[in-house]
Amino acid sequence: MKRSLLLSVLITLLSSAIFALEVNQPELTSTGDTTIEFINYTGPHKVIDSIAAIKQIGSGLGSQIAKSPAKSSSTAKNSKYYVIHAIDENETGKLDADILFIGPDATVDHITNLRRIISAYLSSAYGYSEKDADTLSVFITVYNAVYRSKLDTFKSKYKNVVIENLDSENCGLSITYKDWPGKSQIVIPLYDVANGGLSTVDTSVISDTSVVKSMKEDDDRNVESRKEMVDIKEREADAASEKAKESQKKAVTEQKKLEEEKQKTSEAKKEAEQAQKKAEQAQKKADENPNDKQAQKEAQQAKQEAAQKQEAAQQQQAKQDKQQTKTDNAKEEAKQQQALADKKETEAQSERKEIAKDQNEVQKKEAEQALMSTEFGMILSDEANMLSRLVKFNIENGEIVKNSPVSVIRNRTIYKASEGFIAIAGENAKNGAVKLVTIAEDTLEIASESENYIAADSILIKDGSDYFCVVDEKGSYYLGKFGEDLSLKLKSEIQVKSGTPVTITGSGIVVTDSKGKLRLLDKKDLSVLPKENK
Repeated sequence: MKRSLLLSVLITLLSSAIFALEVNQPELTSTGDTTIEFINYTGPHKVIDSIAAIKQIGSGLGSQIAKSPAKSSSTAKNSKYYVIHAIDENETGKLDADILFIGPDATVDHITNLRRIISAYLSSAYGYSEKDADTLSVFITVYNAVYRSKLDTFKSKYKNVVIENLDSENCGLSITYKDWPGKSQIVIPLYDVANGGLSTVDTSVISDTSVVKSMKEDDDRNVESRKEMVDIKEREADAASEKAKESQKKAVTEQKKLEEEKQKTSEAKKEAEQAQKKAEQAQKKADENPNDKQAQKEAQQAKQEAAQKQEAAQQQQAKQDKQQTKTDNAKEEAKQQQALADKKETEAQSERKEIAKDQNEVQKKEAEQALMSTEFGMILSDEANMLSRLVKFNIENGEIVKNSPVSVIRNRTIYKASEGFIAIAGENAKNGAVKLVTIAEDTLEIASESENYIAADSILIKDGSDYFCVVDEKGSYYLGKFGEDLSLKLKSEIQVKSGTPVTITGSGIVVTDSKGKLRLLDKKDLSVLPKENK
């Protein structure tokens, strides 16, 4: 995203190190005057879950909902992740929804992994293809970020069964991963859960004007995701159009049946009227001849026959009314499906035009950037905790060209190496860890990380092709010597302060030991100098 620096970029080369100030790279921005940023944890982890394991979270939830998709249900609420499938057939005019809750003990800390969970859920619950589910998951997360804490907006669109499970503070999705556990109510609007398939999720709601506007503010305008959404809508339009044709044919058939029932009803009513007249005449004759037993008998029989004819007429009227309902439903279904087809087609055509414009702008911007004179530097991403981010910027005007997603570089120190940049990065929170990492120069993402944990307040010093920092071994700290491949070559024999200064001199390496005493270490083996004579 094109932004001017709010803080001046400071680049100072000291012993080949780069020190600077840093800000966050938003994955997506904004509705109105509000800027929305997905802030992810992008450092090393204690445990790295496989993509399959992450998706299994979503598919496991979805398989439970898939058992009775037309009925309200819920997965186990004591889990790290759970879903309330909020359905109410009795309330009309508003939307049902699935609500994904992220529990307090959940460790998801990157929007990509959260989207993997949502995508796998949609595939498992409603049969979406992986590609379509991936697209929907992007829009669902943006939608919930745009409308975070806007309960009135949700109230205007969703049924009471949905709203009673939301609160004003946590509805939607926070922009920062730190607020996800225990504070997320991700709403997935449902359009046609009864029939399932492509239109189960309401794509119009999750891609409304505010959502698309926010996506267009990203560097690449989210062109690819928007193209995929247009493709889904076009297929929705085609499917709805086919359903409309089928419903229209059914409506014609039902209308013919209705005409037949109307004819039968007319005949039945006519017979009932004739029978009633006959009964009245017979009764009149019986009244005039009270002693005529035959007249009395005939009057009773005529009355019974009239009652039977009346009942038959009523039954036939009921059949006609039932057929009338079938006919009306078929006509209404055809009308609704055609309206849906028209709506989706209109949205798709409009968005395709906007995408074409945005794509041209992106290509133009990329061409301009290719001609820029650029340099790498760092800017603060979290000034309070002194965390930084590597950036590539235009040296002519200071504008950032590319942000590294790694926003947890520690102590404002990074070194250029043959395979990219080496730095200490990470946080000791939940599944996060502090390690030595290599950041690739082309993608600015973590390419590799050390097996060893590093002290959070450790300094990083380069000496030739060696890198020195403090190794954290379950709360015991040692000076470590690492190679460019991030492997630990040597470890000091004595413990040191976690934040010890490291000074490289002609005699060796000066550190502060765990008791606060200055010690000189031998570069060769990190033993203490002077060595005792034996």
